[in-house]
Amino acid sequence: MDLQLTGRTAFVSGSTQGIGYAIAEALLAEGASVVVNGRDDERVGSAVARLRAAFPAAAVSGIAADFADAEQVGGLLEALGDVDVLVNNVGLFDLAPFADVPDQEWHRYFEINVMSGVRLSRHVLGGMLDRGWGRIIFVGSESGVNVPADMVHYGVTKAGTIALANGLAKLTRGTEVTVNTILGGPTYSDGVARAVEQLAQQQGVPVEVLKDAIASGNQTSLLQRFIDPAEIAHLATYLASPLASATNGAALRADGGVLTAML
Repeated sequence: MDLQLTGRTAFVSGSTQGIGYAIAEALLAEGASVVVNGRDDERVGSAVARLRAAFPAAAVSGIAADFADAEQVGGLLEALGDVDVLVNNVGLFDLAPFADVPDQEWHRYFEINVMSGVRLSRHVLGGMLDRGWGRIIFVGSESGVNVPADMVHYGVTKAGTIALANGLAKLTRGTEVTVNTILGGPTYSDGVARAVEQLAQQQGVPVEVLKDAIASGNQTSLLQRFIDPAEIAHLATYLASPLASATNGAALRADGGVLTAML
């Protein structure tokens, strides 16, 4: 299927690895030009080199910026030109008891998980509306709907991004600009993989055994395995395309059936 993305330009935050990198790959495969982003020049340069090797004819570039640093974000926004597709992917996650998360950590989570999307969307939305076409996609989480007790700070910020996307979509009424959220489920991203590997080493068990045990231990999962980053990327690429013109203001599930509600 041709997703009609040839000639479109996309920016994907937090895209030097994991879900963001998979989305960059998928967009490039559909003919889009992609700007990737990571915390430092080394990460960005490595990602750009890998993507150029995989897609020699594609236009790939990168901008380094740490979204925890407002000054660096300001520099990124100055360097970022017009884009047709914005993928708000960058984010933090961690397990932590609610009582042990100080204000400073709450602020850091909001700065990266919520304010990154605020600042980037504010920067690109006006141009999209002026040009008459655009896509803003938030890579969210089912944890924003069913907030985990051991990740309250994370779940609250993900709930915030769902609300942000819903509000922004109302600003696009009657246009060809859309704003949507993907509710991802437990995904075997690089960060999760490292955590599983460390835990397997501590417990003295094979990584694959522990990985399968964690995935199958989720009582509400219908998939009964971790989601691959590429599976999130498939939905993101569709939402980025002109074919998704009737989908706006939506929170679409790619959660492996973890959420038990029908809608």
